[in-house]
Amino acid sequence: YASVKNEGKSMGLLIEKYIGKTGRKLFLLFCWLFTLIVIAAFADMVAGTFNAYTVADGVTSLSPAAQTNGAAGSISLMFIVFAMVFGVIQKHLHLTGWKETLAGLACTVAAFAIGMAFPVVAGKDTWSYLTFAYIFLAAVMPMWLLMQPRDFMTTFMFAGMIIGAVVGLVVAHPTMNLPAYTGFKNAKMGDMFPILFVTIACGAVSGFHSLVSSGTASKQIKNEKNMLPVSFGAMLMESMLAIIALIAVASFADGEAAAQGLTTQPQIFAGAIANFLSVVGLPHSLVFTLINLAVSAFALTSLDSVARVGRLSFQEFFLDSDTDEKNMSPFQKVVTNKYFATIITLVLAY
Repeated sequence: YASVKNEGKSMGLLIEKYIGKTGRKLFLLFCWLFTLIVIAAFADMVAGTFNAYTVADGVTSLSPAAQTNGAAGSISLMFIVFAMVFGVIQKHLHLTGWKETLAGLACTVAAFAIGMAFPVVAGKDTWSYLTFAYIFLAAVMPMWLLMQPRDFMTTFMFAGMIIGAVVGLVVAHPTMNLPAYTGFKNAKMGDMFPILFVTIACGAVSGFHSLVSSGTASKQIKNEKNMLPVSFGAMLMESMLAIIALIAVASFADGEAAAQGLTTQPQIFAGAIANFLSVVGLPHSLVFTLINLAVSAFALTSLDSVARVGRLSFQEFFLDSDTDEKNMSPFQKVVTNKYFATIITLVLAY
């Protein structure tokens, strides 16, 4: 809201306006360091989800879920390609309404079909390199070419995932296999504080959401009236997703995930939802791949946003609100170059 009311300015410039230049510098430094941690965590999770190999007693072997993990990774790569195709179509044809929806759905289905047909079976290191290559492109390319069309396409996938999960929960009616309370100190799980507030992140009015919103969402709002359904609506949907995730994990709490070879958070969530929907009669492997992909897409959309915010925070740190390109020093020109700022951010995160 503050960003929209101030011509779409980012959080750093708003802080300078109301608190001062020192506050702005400290905030931007914090933001940048924070984005390094988020990029590292999410990139590791995505690479682990698409990884086709397991290591047992020092021996590397093909995972039982190699094909499904590879298909999810392949679809993600195709999503990037078709998002750019969709972005170019949208840019030149100015599609709206049902035409835009149809084009977006067509690109989404094409990405799924090609990705499922040609799974990329690769190790975690390879997927790490591919993930960082993608977020580099997302951080430097124009919003209309990659991030906006990709977000539009993934919306169909997210909606399908949430609707499918709700239907699965109602039909399967899973048992909650987690104890309601294990104490403030637990020998197996550690202390309740602060991990509770790190884990149950969805639906929180978090500073990260505000940071990303001021960097991207505020620049895309057509009308101030849209701010309430967009931002508050997103919080409601996210809190509902958090409840679904909690039930899914709790249904797996007796060791079923480990028995099925599911190790990363997206795999565990996908496995649980696939179990729920298999009651309806849907193929377990297909649902597992789709849900695994949808959760990974959540992480990837977070990654491209946070990489962009990290790049912008690094650039803004070396500028003042009154800095003009004409009076920049050679040093400022280097450190505020978008390619340099992105590379240094991603290298340190890696």
